[in-house]
Amino acid sequence: MQIARVIGTVVVTPKDSNLTGAKLLLIQPLTPSRAPVGKPLVAVDSVGAGVGEDVFFVRGKEASFPFHPVEMPVDAGIVGIVDSINC
Repeated sequence: MQIARVIGTVVVTPKDSNLTGAKLLLIQPLTPSRAPVGKPLVAVDSVGAGVGEDVFFVRGKEASFPFHPVEMPVDAGIVGIVDSINC
């Protein structure tokens, strides 16, 4: 899992039918000290996250697991909202 900040929303009209009803968010990956790292990416939201929140996300096949048995064609998925980080 990695940490990211939700920086926006993505609206897509023509899409794969398995994405119908899914919320897509633009996320910026973060370092453990919450500094931006890398490029922003689009992730499907499974937890009800919103813009400005820090989240956990996964990449690869695991990104679709929260939506089982639907096989969503995604490679990044938000799986948790960060309450706090203690280093």
